[in-house]
Amino acid sequence: MPAQAFAAQHGGDPVEVIPGKGTSTPSLVDGIREGVKAGASPADAARGHLAEKQGRYRIADPGRDLKPVQTLTSGAAETVRLQQKHRGIDVLGGQYVVRMEKKDGKRVVTGTSGKYFTGLKADTKAEVGEELAVRRAVGATLERLGGKKLGKADVAAAKGGRTKAAASLSGTARGLVVLPKGAGVLAHHVTVRGADPATGQPVLQEVYIDAKAGFPVLQYSGIKTFGTATPPAASATAVKPAGDGKAPAAGDRHPGVAGSGVKYDGTTVELGLYFDTARGEYLMRDHSRMWDTSKNVLSTWDARGKDVTETSGRWPEGIKEFGSKGPQFDKEATEAGAVDAHWAAGKVYDYYKKAHGRDSLDGRGMTVNSLVGVTYFDMAFVNAFWDGTKMVYGSGDEEHKTLSADLDVVGHEMTHGVVENSANLVYAGQSGALNEAIADYFGNAIAVDAAGMSMDHPEAGLLGGDLCRTKSPRECALRDLNDGATTSRNFLGVAFGNDSGGVHLNSTIFSGALWDIREDLGRTVADKIAYKALTEYMTPLDGFTEGRAAVIAAAKALKVSAKDLNVVKRSFNAHGIVPNWEQALGVDTDLLLGKLNTAGTGVGAGGGWWATSKSNDDGTEAYSLYAGRADGKGTPKLMSPNDGRYHVEPATDGKSVVWLAYGPAGTDVLSRPLAGGPVRKLYSTTDGIRGLRVEGAVVTFETMDGDGGRHVGYLRTGDKQPTWVDERRAELGSALPSLSGERLAYAKIYPDGDTYRMGVEVLDLKSGQKKLMNQLGTPEGIGQTAVTGKHVVWIADEVVDEGQVAVRRANLDGTGTVDISKEKGADALNALDLTASDDAVTVTAEVPDDRYRNETMAKLWQFTADATPARARVSCNRGEQIGAAAAGGRQVVWIDGTTGSTDLVTRTRPAGRCG
Repeated sequence: MPAQAFAAQHGGDPVEVIPGKGTSTPSLVDGIREGVKAGASPADAARGHLAEKQGRYRIADPGRDLKPVQTLTSGAAETVRLQQKHRGIDVLGGQYVVRMEKKDGKRVVTGTSGKYFTGLKADTKAEVGEELAVRRAVGATLERLGGKKLGKADVAAAKGGRTKAAASLSGTARGLVVLPKGAGVLAHHVTVRGADPATGQPVLQEVYIDAKAGFPVLQYSGIKTFGTATPPAASATAVKPAGDGKAPAAGDRHPGVAGSGVKYDGTTVELGLYFDTARGEYLMRDHSRMWDTSKNVLSTWDARGKDVTETSGRWPEGIKEFGSKGPQFDKEATEAGAVDAHWAAGKVYDYYKKAHGRDSLDGRGMTVNSLVGVTYFDMAFVNAFWDGTKMVYGSGDEEHKTLSADLDVVGHEMTHGVVENSANLVYAGQSGALNEAIADYFGNAIAVDAAGMSMDHPEAGLLGGDLCRTKSPRECALRDLNDGATTSRNFLGVAFGNDSGGVHLNSTIFSGALWDIREDLGRTVADKIAYKALTEYMTPLDGFTEGRAAVIAAAKALKVSAKDLNVVKRSFNAHGIVPNWEQALGVDTDLLLGKLNTAGTGVGAGGGWWATSKSNDDGTEAYSLYAGRADGKGTPKLMSPNDGRYHVEPATDGKSVVWLAYGPAGTDVLSRPLAGGPVRKLYSTTDGIRGLRVEGAVVTFETMDGDGGRHVGYLRTGDKQPTWVDERRAELGSALPSLSGERLAYAKIYPDGDTYRMGVEVLDLKSGQKKLMNQLGTPEGIGQTAVTGKHVVWIADEVVDEGQVAVRRANLDGTGTVDISKEKGADALNALDLTASDDAVTVTAEVPDDRYRNETMAKLWQFTADATPARARVSCNRGEQIGAAAAGGRQVVWIDGTTGSTDLVTRTRPAGRCG
């Protein structure tokens, strides 16, 4: 919506009111000077203003529904952040900011911004308890991590009585929240942490479980990474520290000591140290910088030998601050990355203190802890992250230095702490990309200034360029703020399961605009504008257009010239960040059903029909199931009852539809003819369930029990209980079924002497005979299967941890096994899923790469049945392409994220090479 400008007040600038999206409360009000009570607290004065101007803000009772969370005072300026409550429960991202000035005993409001959702009507009585919500959050995370493959974790679980996978993750209930979609969705917020049972990678997942039906309606990562990939199979020397180090506590005032060390680049730098008489060592503990040196410090900890899973969201036992017998640290501290980490933390702290008057990451002098040298299963860990309390830096490998060896990485991670303690931008979707953009901007600004580099230097915009041992900065850099990214050319729509909704994929669109402003207006002015926008204007759910409005308003508040204000606006225009930019994103596909407003729901297709889930237009309602013709003719049919349950994971054979109904008591498998008729309940369970397939009178699916055991079962018409292909024996496992021509294919785990193996088996439902498909090697992971009238196709992973997998095909009798896409080589794919008809095999795959970009995302690749000619891209759409289902011939339907929403789309033939 365009801003509304009103007549000038008191001879000043015009009042600007930008309407909110989906709310009657403005997203920004600027240019006002309206008096409020000077004697009240800042928070009470702010709420009093909102109450007095109820006609403008439409906030019925600010005193009741807005809770003060932060007041920032800088000279005469006061910025009050207020958290929205709905009937006493926090609204996710509902935050409103009131900016005021207090001078000579008088206080005036100068502007407001944020999101207060006026349409909320949701009931706040939960029908799902915390215990069930935690169970379902852990189950949803397990399925997200390992549901697409039967692999090492499942084998380990079979050997150990199926407890390892379930025990690798735990959930903590955080209380009820209201998700601000339409009238609101009441949800349990659950934090799931631990380790990926298959890879060991750290997991810190924020999961929101619908409190009425128990369905996971939102998931995103709580770990804010720099964004590099973890190179596999790289060795790392793990030096285990001794002792029983604990997280630092507040202590007595200690005098600082000046010491030194040598950075990775060979420069000798001064380090703030402390001499510990008990250890008889100089420690990397800097008391000198903090305003309250009796309590808060900069500390750098030796975490070599600690696995990344021990450091994510928790404090690892047995670590100590880096120490030295003398004040000059030796080469070991350099190679560990400790010197760089400690020096860089001081540089970042100094920047925020001197440039913006901010005392540490929280603005109140919090201790800054840096953990250095973290490994990954005793191998290299090439990443860095902020976990909400501390910085964690990976060990590096043969090509990459330790992650603390580049100041822009340290500045990036510490800025995540600044963001979290100010605007607290939600780390998902556009707000997450804005979070990453600001971390990139300030991280790079600090590094460029410290290096004395000019803004027009060709390498000034590179992030992570100094991390490589042999590659040039441009070859090594993970992102470039001068890449010219725009919304129209480069925005990538993805689900929250991929890069938390594109937080790294889309970040340089916004950070590029900020960087252009810095190049044109100069360092000091641009940094002040960006910092003021972050700390005084932005709120948790802001996207690109709200971020633009915040930066422009901050520039006005700093009284930049009209010429410079035009520079700011032109920078955003050049990157396509303008109102309604999302509507200009183009596609090469046919729309079957738009704006699904769903998460993790699946697509079914067959017999010329499709089936999928859709919420209502504002995403408030539980998901309903729709079916329609794959040729796009006719009107989609509503297949499910509107009973408050989530109707998801459909399958269809063109005659009937089967799906899951997700409710507080468990999950039902339901069925209904496409021609109409009653809904039938086929099966009920409290286990996790997925992978439905239907053909005539047979329905098959996979379940996951509470211990992580996975089993494939099937039902014939009239069956009251499934028949299990592995008899649900604990030492066996089966998953990822497919069904065609009265044959059921699935991946399986089975004992073979003293070991366990994995393979693909086909059950002939007529004869009851089972046939194990021949392999080309010894797979350590099996992905989705597909059975057609001629072949069985599956994903095979023999060389684990290298990303690529093979797409393998065999005759129905198990012979003639070949790879239609090999696991190694330049054309190898990281296949995530597949679907097949008699004419084609369509694979959902990523292209392995260290950098987040369009080409590496989940795309659809199609092979003919005989794998000739070479593979082709199904669609050239830029967004994520998931949930593909073969509709017949070479036609595929899928969920596409290109437009920024999730749409069900189709193509009847491949698009080709896509450039």
